[in-house]
Amino acid sequence: MRLVIYLRDKSGRLKEIQNVKAVARLRNYLTEAGFLEDKGIDILINTLHSFQEVTRHHQLEEVKCVATATIRQAKNQNEVLARVKNETDFSMQILSEFEEAYFGYLAVVNSTPFESGITIDIGGGSTELTYFEDRKLISYHSFPFGALSLKKQFVKDETPTVEELNSLRVFIINQFKTLDWIMNKNLPIIGIGGSARNMVQVHQEYTDYPLAGVHQYMMSKQDVNEINHFLQSITFSEMQRVEGLSKDRADIIIPAMEVFKCLMDCVDTDKFALSRKGLRDGVFYEELTKEFGLSIFPNVIEESFYELATDYNININHVFNVTESAMKIAQLLNKAGYSSINKEDAKLIKRGVFVYNLGSYIDSESSSQHTFYLLANRTIDGLLHKERLIIALIASFTSKAAFKRNVTPYSQWFTKEELTKYRLLGAIIKFAYSLHATKRNIIDHIGLEAKGEGLLLEVTCNKDWKPEHYQVEKQKKHLEKQIKKSITVQFSIN
Repeated sequence: MRLVIYLRDKSGRLKEIQNVKAVARLRNYLTEAGFLEDKGIDILINTLHSFQEVTRHHQLEEVKCVATATIRQAKNQNEVLARVKNETDFSMQILSEFEEAYFGYLAVVNSTPFESGITIDIGGGSTELTYFEDRKLISYHSFPFGALSLKKQFVKDETPTVEELNSLRVFIINQFKTLDWIMNKNLPIIGIGGSARNMVQVHQEYTDYPLAGVHQYMMSKQDVNEINHFLQSITFSEMQRVEGLSKDRADIIIPAMEVFKCLMDCVDTDKFALSRKGLRDGVFYEELTKEFGLSIFPNVIEESFYELATDYNININHVFNVTESAMKIAQLLNKAGYSSINKEDAKLIKRGVFVYNLGSYIDSESSSQHTFYLLANRTIDGLLHKERLIIALIASFTSKAAFKRNVTPYSQWFTKEELTKYRLLGAIIKFAYSLHATKRNIIDHIGLEAKGEGLLLEVTCNKDWKPEHYQVEKQKKHLEKQIKKSITVQFSIN
């Protein structure tokens, strides 16, 4: 059970400021006949009392309390709802199977870059799958089994035997085969919830992953198999001490991972991604956007960059002007044969310009280091980890030496040609910013032509350009090194 608190910030957006977890495992108190035992209801009420202390302290304007599979499946759910209403501050809403699946899907399409995919959310007593295409929900299904119920049904002791695992796999695959809309889809699977998050955290620790954050982290089938094999090869007491794995999840992580493995086989995919945003975020998005009548964000990355602009006081007008100059320089270099910047590179330039020098918000003297660290280690919805790192490298570019220092821990992620390209894009952005050093938007025209052994860059301005000229002369060497040509910059005024 979780209590999540959101606070409206200066821009009007709501940000998560507190996330409190309590291990309740109410599923264990659901009898064979389908009734939630008094002990289970007492745990529920006591946990809500604990949450109530927090909600009262913060004097929250609105509290939404939702329940999922265990309460939904309980035949005495009316008694449970009545006790919650009478004994706590909360009024509990039981989500339907569709709502539980829908809210997970909503969280994924509003916080990840996937246009099409299959989501899976393994709870204690149910597993929700959705299939979405072009960000539209196509199909959904809720299976009446979860990590806890699978453990209870198939695993006698704390860890499963080979025979128990085989029985578990046969059951799961037969269940998945009832859904023809997932078979051989060859789409990424996006995992939601604690089991998927723990698997990712274990993998990151296992591989000494150098970046922070788990949201939008990618794993291959080999990665999943490797972690599954590792966890099955150790004792239960060792598993409880594994970095990245919550102690309270040690006994259910293997059944959950078997579900992920079987789903990857059925879907025929090598891509498993984690969405840290799940059911509660979907409920939140629905609440947040209901006044607009549109629950799906038009563009996830644009929303994320708007958030960055707000958090770090980015001057959008200045960004627009620098972007125009950077794109013009890129086009001129392409035309002259000194670069081959394509549409994807152009996107990188635009995003790099947007967050260039963002670290000056913390300290202007060491802005580049702060820019790289903030972008490389901050979750940016809509950008996978490698894409986020590329933006960090471009936006923090100051020199080839500094670039090399930043990229060294990740050098195996890129080819030599890719790194050369990113240095060029960084140098173009740095040069474009020097053309707008005083933020006056004085540039009217930029032209480029060959001049002897080098290049002549002609810049026409509508105001005095001396401060810009000083910065350009200081910074142009970085672009010269990337294109291996000397550049003479000639300013003139209209």
